[in-house]
Amino acid sequence: MPPEPFRIEIPQPKLDDLHRRLEHVNWPHDFDNDDWSYGVPRAYLEEIVEYWRDSFDWRAQEATLNELAHFRTEIDEIPIHFVHERGRGPDPIPIVLSHGWPWTFWDLKDVIPALVDPAAHGGDGADSFDVVVPSLPGFIFSTPLARSGVGPLGTADLWDTLMRDVLGYERYAAQGGDWGAMITTQLGHAYAEHLIGIHLTNASPVPSFTGDRPWSIVSVGGGEGSDPGLIDFQKRFASHIATHMLHAQTIGYAMHDSPVGLLAWMLEKRFRWGDCRGDVESRFSRDHLLTTMSLYWLTDSFVTSARYYSEAGRETWVAAREGMPQVPSPTALSLFRHDMPPGEPDWAKDYFDLRQLRIRDEGGHFAPAENPGAVIEDIRDHFRSLR
Repeated sequence: MPPEPFRIEIPQPKLDDLHRRLEHVNWPHDFDNDDWSYGVPRAYLEEIVEYWRDSFDWRAQEATLNELAHFRTEIDEIPIHFVHERGRGPDPIPIVLSHGWPWTFWDLKDVIPALVDPAAHGGDGADSFDVVVPSLPGFIFSTPLARSGVGPLGTADLWDTLMRDVLGYERYAAQGGDWGAMITTQLGHAYAEHLIGIHLTNASPVPSFTGDRPWSIVSVGGGEGSDPGLIDFQKRFASHIATHMLHAQTIGYAMHDSPVGLLAWMLEKRFRWGDCRGDVESRFSRDHLLTTMSLYWLTDSFVTSARYYSEAGRETWVAAREGMPQVPSPTALSLFRHDMPPGEPDWAKDYFDLRQLRIRDEGGHFAPAENPGAVIEDIRDHFRSLR
């Protein structure tokens, strides 16, 4: 299906319903929880909910979102929303940027313009890109999703079709973090002949969610164990992965019905996974957080975004090649210490055609939103030699 221009226009009754729900919250008890040790503190959540209800201006955020060029298409009966911004430079490289959960395309809002028009953002115009940022299947405006079986491996197939058949790029670059890193790694493995190169802000082999306990986070370098650092790393991720993989539809009823429940579930991930150092708003502005929550709530996409985990565990991976590197596409890794599992990523030197590895002290799991300057710099540097 040819891509069609798309404009974000949330119906007013949907916004009115959100406001009504935020006015009638049935608050639970909370005590001895100022340090977030039991989850999101009620006092802070009440403060954010009050701001969402009384001060947050969705229409202003919507107008800003619409400054990007949005499109929608359909591939294999799956609706796909994407941003497509043409590069302003002599020879832009097409690049597809893939987000994760609970991200949206808007977590790349600072990266997009700097890649599109580097000369206007402190760079060299020769480093420009044609930037494509899709919403993952079942996320935000890539909805409604009405079929099962679409996980990160299948999304890589969709992205190759999007870039080559829908948008007409013969070869392209790819970048991603979280789910986007898995999608991008699979692209670099299965579609290496189509890829100029890849850039990742998280790194793990594909497939990452398989076996009898696919929801159990393991250290990429060595497997499960009792190492205290690994256990601490697992604690950050294991609860939501297990819940989404095993009970996505069940928890979806609560999140689909309560914007405060959705806010709390996603807000804790920003706090735990971001390099927040005790203050989530030190990395993410209040308006950015609530734009993210609003996008999930107003598109009714929580449950299909959560089911993406279930689909990941059910996908069958077939190796496209033998031997090493499993990802022969020229690869750059930008890793962030707060987000890294224990140990050094030595395994990556064999697994990827690794051309660039940088470990950053500032930033966390949501790297393009937390430290966009580092992500921009590393993408530019990596692909400059591949043009």
